[in-house]
Amino acid sequence: MRLRRVFSLLLIVLGVVLIVLVAAGSAGTASSRGKQPATPAEAAGKSRPLAIATFAGGCFWCMEHPFDELEGVVSTTSGYTGGHQADPSYQQVSAGGTGHAESVEVRFDPSKIGYARLLEVFWHNIDPTVVNRQFCDHGSQYRTAIFYHDEEQKKLAEASRQALLDAHAVKRIVTEIVPAGRFYPAEDYHQDFYKKNPIRYKTYRLGCGRDRRLRALWGDAAGH
Repeated sequence: MRLRRVFSLLLIVLGVVLIVLVAAGSAGTASSRGKQPATPAEAAGKSRPLAIATFAGGCFWCMEHPFDELEGVVSTTSGYTGGHQADPSYQQVSAGGTGHAESVEVRFDPSKIGYARLLEVFWHNIDPTVVNRQFCDHGSQYRTAIFYHDEEQKKLAEASRQALLDAHAVKRIVTEIVPAGRFYPAEDYHQDFYKKNPIRYKTYRLGCGRDRRLRALWGDAAGH
């Protein structure tokens, strides 16, 4: 009788152990199903490098905003490029002696947005018909330019310029298409200026007549 009781207890313990082991195995299987290893395509997508586009369109405060709104654009940075002086300050560039243009560096995901789309937005946010000025700002530091980073960007930029001329969208285009050089980020207070100082930004933009001129040039496409 005593032996039977001990044997029964052993059976119960073994049963409990088996239940625990089965449950643990099921949980592990479910977990592995829910987290499958990445396919080669997925792994490539995660490691895909960002591309860079650089544009000069007058006041860099006004050029960040239209690119920031685009899906696939990861960041925009205001800065200076196209000149001969290293590490220029805003005061030096503004004085017009460094050769640099106020510019924006756009980092984007090529799988989500193409360079051609960035070019379209660039044209519709500038006046490409005037030399060394944009709206109320005058000087070579406010010239318009496309700074291409490879031959494909150069080819697309030249094609987009010709397409505008062929379509008679504008009578002439003086915007430079030149190789990208070193880009110097502007001082921190210039970055995302339209977000940090929205009232001052809107007052400047309105007073400079930027939107009025863009609408006259591009109609409904202005800014887009």
